[in-house]
Amino acid sequence: MATKPGILTKWPWEPLGNFKYVILAPWVVHSTYSFVTKGIKEVDLVYVLIFPFLLTRVLHNQLWISYSRYRTAKGNNRIVDKCIEFEQVDRESNWDDQIILTGLLLYLSNKIIPGASHIPMWRLDGAIIMILLHIGPVEFLYYWFHRALHHHFLYSRYHSHHHSSIATEPMTSVIHPFAEEVAYFFLFAIPQLAMVMTGTVSIVVDFGYITYIDLMNNMGHCNFELVPNWVFTIFPPLKYLMYTPTYHSLHHTQFRTNYSLFMPIYDYMYGTVDKSSDALYESALKRPEESPDIVYLTHLTTPNSIYHLRLGLASLASKPFVSSSSKLYSMAMWPVTCWSVVFTWIYGRTFISERNSFNNLKLQSWVVPRYTIQYLLERQKTVVSDLIEEAILEADKKGVKVLSLGLLNKNELNRNGELYIERYPKLKIRLVDGSSLAAAVVINSIPKETSQVLLKGKVSKVSYAIALALCQRGIQVATINEDMYKKLSDEFGNNLVLPDNYEQEIWLVGEGFTEGEQLKAKKGTIFIPFSQFPPKKVRKDCYYHTTPAMVAPKSLENLHSCENWLPRRVMSAWRVAGIVHGLEGWNVHECGETMFSMDRVWEATLKHGFRPLPITSNYNL
Repeated sequence: MATKPGILTKWPWEPLGNFKYVILAPWVVHSTYSFVTKGIKEVDLVYVLIFPFLLTRVLHNQLWISYSRYRTAKGNNRIVDKCIEFEQVDRESNWDDQIILTGLLLYLSNKIIPGASHIPMWRLDGAIIMILLHIGPVEFLYYWFHRALHHHFLYSRYHSHHHSSIATEPMTSVIHPFAEEVAYFFLFAIPQLAMVMTGTVSIVVDFGYITYIDLMNNMGHCNFELVPNWVFTIFPPLKYLMYTPTYHSLHHTQFRTNYSLFMPIYDYMYGTVDKSSDALYESALKRPEESPDIVYLTHLTTPNSIYHLRLGLASLASKPFVSSSSKLYSMAMWPVTCWSVVFTWIYGRTFISERNSFNNLKLQSWVVPRYTIQYLLERQKTVVSDLIEEAILEADKKGVKVLSLGLLNKNELNRNGELYIERYPKLKIRLVDGSSLAAAVVINSIPKETSQVLLKGKVSKVSYAIALALCQRGIQVATINEDMYKKLSDEFGNNLVLPDNYEQEIWLVGEGFTEGEQLKAKKGTIFIPFSQFPPKKVRKDCYYHTTPAMVAPKSLENLHSCENWLPRRVMSAWRVAGIVHGLEGWNVHECGETMFSMDRVWEATLKHGFRPLPITSNYNL
């Protein structure tokens, strides 16, 4: 929102929320009906093609967003290092509003303006008119309109909304108040109206001009330099006819320079070129890929989880991933989902998804391109293990200090990472499975007045450590599993018991905890998972805590996507464990059967600003 919002700041369909697309429904239905009933020879082809064109614009913009986020996470050629937070993602979540506006105006123009319908596919004279009018009136008028927008009166009421983003993303390019976006549309309509009036308009030039605007807008806001300097060496005048991402980034950091739309010629003519433009361009091109200090190695969960990655759909990635709430877009996106599954099955390299910074440490999240189901398939286990191994070796080669294994990247096949240490005893990188902190988080989530807990689920390294610590503290651990009881009773003493009921108020649940077992719990029971994945919620009269996780301190920067199902600014214990390991400088592995002192790990975690996530603050009866 602008500093002092002016009139027509809000978009008119804002109250509709995600249902705003229904505005286009009558036009889409009518154009489809016309195509079906009249056939391709009689139908107005441009009228039919408007909606498919809008879909290609959405895809075009999304590809830029995903690629930009990938490149800025890697760090090579990145321009601005300032971090992005959830506030910016929320502010820019309506980037598709301008596509809806374009659709409405194209449909209206097609029906109202004489000569805007039944146009040919291509006309060369129209293309020449479009190019000349863009270089002349459009670029010239935009330059002076843009300078006017930086006058304090218009800036505070409109343009400051766009400039709220210092570190830009492709979607930043179209984040403007409604009135400002309408003004841009009429400005860009000059070449199109001229072609209509002269009878030279064509489908390819009309849609191609809008695509060119999208391309240049996205490129100018992508926050990494991608225009090679040989382009300007071969044709030096291009410097005045095409801007670069670094050129426009200076406008967002300096505010009073580099006003031009896509062609810097008017900045040169009127003396508003930033003096550091060339130097910043050269330095960004030379900037190498970033070498992180700590890496969190995770993987995809369900097919839809790819949209919730930071590289996926920004608005979805900024919210916790809840499968039950994603049915609508799941149905709409199923073709893309199918292709993404095939692609990840074929693609054999771990990729960078996210970068963060904390206390002078560089953090990255890497994603193994495999889904949870593939980790569980016997024929895929060796392939998955090889991918994990390759990621560890690559991180070691890059000088990474600590790599923490997330989700199923620590498993029985690799013995919680111990297999890789045995294969490569000279590894400089330290592997962390995070079991000690995960167990500590669960123990410290249990209310202090608790005298007995029920332990459900398969025995694991984490559950064993939790049960042992609780028994040593005098808290009874009840288990229904007789085999577990017989196996552990000698070591755990009298505090490990076989209960004859399900009256315990605290249930510690792990892998294998079924829906039927949940129904046996009494009303008000608190389910505290110690597993990687949360149980399916079937009880509305019970509390469900998160999987082991902690709230990140505010000084942990560039955190603008949610980690799977966890709330904003909350990190899994396994991810936090790697960060704490690096901050403390512990030069040992934590994998296999190795467990750190839970008290020591917990105190170190709190010391660095991480905080436990209270049960009642997020989940209520």
